[in-house]
Amino acid sequence: MEATFAAARPLRGEVTVPPDKSISHRAAILGALAEGRTVAKPFLLSEDCMSTLSCLHSLGVEWGLDADRLTIDGKGPDGWRRAGGELDAGNSATTMRLLAGALAGRPFTSVITGDDSLRRRPMGRIVEPLRRMGAEITGEENNSKPPLTIHGGGLEGIEHRMEVDSAQVKSALLLAGLQAEGETRILGGGSSRDHTERMLLLMGADLTFAGEDAMTVRRATLQARELDIPGDISSAAFLIAAAVMVPGSRLLLSGVGLNPTRAGFLSVLNSMGALVTENNYRETDNEPRGDLEVGGARLSGVEVEGWRIPALIDEVPLLAVMGCRARGETVVRGAGELRVKESDRIAAICVELAKMGADIAETPDGFVVRGPVSLRGAHVESHGDHRIAMALAVAALCAEGETVISGWECVNISFPGFARTLHDLR
Repeated sequence: MEATFAAARPLRGEVTVPPDKSISHRAAILGALAEGRTVAKPFLLSEDCMSTLSCLHSLGVEWGLDADRLTIDGKGPDGWRRAGGELDAGNSATTMRLLAGALAGRPFTSVITGDDSLRRRPMGRIVEPLRRMGAEITGEENNSKPPLTIHGGGLEGIEHRMEVDSAQVKSALLLAGLQAEGETRILGGGSSRDHTERMLLLMGADLTFAGEDAMTVRRATLQARELDIPGDISSAAFLIAAAVMVPGSRLLLSGVGLNPTRAGFLSVLNSMGALVTENNYRETDNEPRGDLEVGGARLSGVEVEGWRIPALIDEVPLLAVMGCRARGETVVRGAGELRVKESDRIAAICVELAKMGADIAETPDGFVVRGPVSLRGAHVESHGDHRIAMALAVAALCAEGETVISGWECVNISFPGFARTLHDLR
């Protein structure tokens, strides 16, 4: 599927961005592990989140959707049953890694697979600690790639030091630790997103913290809750970037999640000279949120070091696009984890923006963009990656002529209706 974009008039209006994808996944999985009825709304009706729900259905978990209101009748982990076939996580690494952690505690065999992209992604980082806890897990390429075959049960708590700041790895260990004998202690990973920890505490988990970089979880029964899911800041970022780059724009985005482990993009925007105003800040169900107002701005280049990457990991391709409009150099370092996402996002964004006339150079763990340059329309590829597709659409709004993006259907993974939203704001 192709989508065509052209230079935009000023973007104006108020928009509610889609519900947070990360929190939607966790609401479904933790609700399925809890006792009682969990209600989560609004739930993101994207392909990734539907993959999670489909897998839970195969495991005997009863759930229902009424528009974007999800209800899950949880019976605790003992209520899960062996699936009749393979569990298909689609394109969703979150589905695969979090379910692997939960299934490590279940005394039956499960097989989790996914699409071609997901089967290329690294899983050794969860397999190794879960095997140390006592789960039997095998996979392709020396147990490092999907499909994963998991025979769980009989887990013992371990101490594990995180080698990569990955919320998915951390979450897998927490979900396994809920079902293990003794304590599961996780060291490191404190700068990665913490939605799982926040939701576990809300649902009554026995989870304690020692400083910013150590946590301990013990076996506990989770209690169902009603959950109000904020807007996804990673989806909002594409609209924010578009408003910043298109002169004369002014957007108000309401109810956006402002979790500090996810809001790094906003601080980088401020460093580049953009003004993003936060209003109506509040915290609901242990997650901060607020309204964001943003308009066009003159941008300057910025250097983004590795310590800032975990809090803006999904928005790094947007920094390359914004660098094309900024004065001076925009340099990103320490973002090597982007090479093992849905695509190699560093290579993909550099190749595709170069087709549009960007002065961009790929580095081993990031890129250097020199601006400002005049972008031109081109035929570009999404590489099957929703973040790349939407970043290129934002670039197209500032380019001369038409830009055609191939593989546009991947946007449904996180932001169904993104093209329509852009169109309605003009």
